Amino acid sequence: MPDGVLKVIRSKDAKTSAIPVVGSDSKTYGDEVVTRVIAVKNVSVRELSPLLRQLNDNAGAGNVVHYDPANIIMITGRAAVVNRLAEIIERVDRAGNKDVTIVSLNNASASEMVRIVESLNKSADKSVPEFLVPKVVADDRTNSVLISGDPKVRARLKTLIHQLDREMATRDDNQVIYLKYAKAEDLLETLTGISENLQAKEGGQAKSASSSKNEVSINADKGTNSLVISAPPDLMRKLKDIISQLDIRRAQVHIEAMIVEVQEGDGLNFGVQWGSEDGGIIQYGNSPVGIGSYMVAKKEAEDQTKVETRYDSDGKPYTYETKESGDYSSLAKLLGGVNGTAVAIAMGDWTALVNAVRTNRNANVLSTPSITVLDNQEAELSVGQEVPVQTGSTSSSNNDNPFTTVERKDVGIQLTVTPQINEGDSVKLDIKQVVSQVADAQGAVDIRFDKRELNTAVLVKDGSMIALGGMMQEKALESESKVPILGDIPVLGSLFRSTNNETVKTNLLIFIKPTIIRDGMTADGITQRKYNYIRAQQLYEAEKGMRLLDKDKPVLPRYGDDMDLPAEVRAFVSQLEHK
Repeated sequence: MPDGVLKVIRSKDAKTSAIPVVGSDSKTYGDEVVTRVIAVKNVSVRELSPLLRQLNDNAGAGNVVHYDPANIIMITGRAAVVNRLAEIIERVDRAGNKDVTIVSLNNASASEMVRIVESLNKSADKSVPEFLVPKVVADDRTNSVLISGDPKVRARLKTLIHQLDREMATRDDNQVIYLKYAKAEDLLETLTGISENLQAKEGGQAKSASSSKNEVSINADKGTNSLVISAPPDLMRKLKDIISQLDIRRAQVHIEAMIVEVQEGDGLNFGVQWGSEDGGIIQYGNSPVGIGSYMVAKKEAEDQTKVETRYDSDGKPYTYETKESGDYSSLAKLLGGVNGTAVAIAMGDWTALVNAVRTNRNANVLSTPSITVLDNQEAELSVGQEVPVQTGSTSSSNNDNPFTTVERKDVGIQLTVTPQINEGDSVKLDIKQVVSQVADAQGAVDIRFDKRELNTAVLVKDGSMIALGGMMQEKALESESKVPILGDIPVLGSLFRSTNNETVKTNLLIFIKPTIIRDGMTADGITQRKYNYIRAQQLYEAEKGMRLLDKDKPVLPRYGDDMDLPAEVRAFVSQLEHK
């Protein structure tokens, strides 16, 4: 007792008295009566308790009870006996190698069989601890069921599985399988080929079976995106396993391309051409306007006086003069092609045409096309315009029915890409990139196009950027046309020559960045980033307003909000609701 007094009671009453509860680290020994709680991990306390009661001192204060839900044993008795029983429990409660029974199925599905057996185990005896319940696992690859646990339980489950693994009353089985992600038409061809191989194997293994026994029919319903399959149960199970592996959510790839072009150049053109009304000219091919064309056009633009002889009423002849305005169309067309300065100076019968121009060219172009595509699916993005190009023309002898054929050319950015997601979050990209634009004619018969095309296949890590290719070009052009001897005279020689100098430096680089989209969260993040970028630009423009009109510029709503109706529409709807 706490106050040092000893209390003597009968041994049979000790187990119901206030005796101490000790743990595994207790140092009690001898005949002191104690209670100890022991948790058992690998053995059922329901089977272990009867054995311990036979070893316990049941004549006196000894007692052994168990609690099934927690799988624990409570032992009461003399300390020496309790310690001995605890040591026995420790040696018995050891996890050994559990035997496993493998049951091969001939007709039923392993996954479906495991579902049935687990349902029976859960409803059979809920008082048995979970770790003592036999484990049942399906091996879909071999269509087998693996059982681990007590030998008697394994034998019972094996018998049950064999009883359930029977052929159906009718071998033919019709099922409609609704697909979640794949297209029924795409799977139809694949499954048809697989079913033929499966039927051939089944026929080789069971030659005595009738040919109609293993007949398989697969049809696709486009409206419901489903497959209608008619097949024996064993083939049906194999086909369903294949469909479940093919009908999965495919990852997507968001591809961002960046096309950067920086161009700068300088040019200087100076020349003097000479022309005489008697037909003599000094003309250079590197001049934008030829002196010969200019003098002919100038002559056509002059007013013409037409003199004709007429007769009066008495039959006497007289001279009649009329003035006709000149035709300025040729001169206007010619001067429309002048770049810089063109000055004509007339000196007697001779005319000097002076051309002078200096050019500075700087261009910085950045294009960022982007596209999202399914894994192993080809996608194409085209941004630009169609330019009409004349390909031919015909006319009759009287020129009264002219006919012209025109072909339209796509000009702009064309991106064709096929991604393939590989192991380790890397993406293989088959890319075709075309960048084209309308260029200056520069003496060409028709329109000229600048075209840059890239075809390649690269391997890029998810979220990384790679330079696909580029072009760095620097050129210097210098041309000079002159009159022999006269063009070499110092200073004065400039009046008898034409010089054209030009330098151009071009840098073109193409970058690409793939991002793998495996779930909706990643796709939503990319969409929100681009959406907010456009909305920020609209807010900036709306803040500046419109110069000539007192109107607000349209702005996208916040990402995730519904579209706002205009004020007048909201007022009209409000009136309708209050009626």
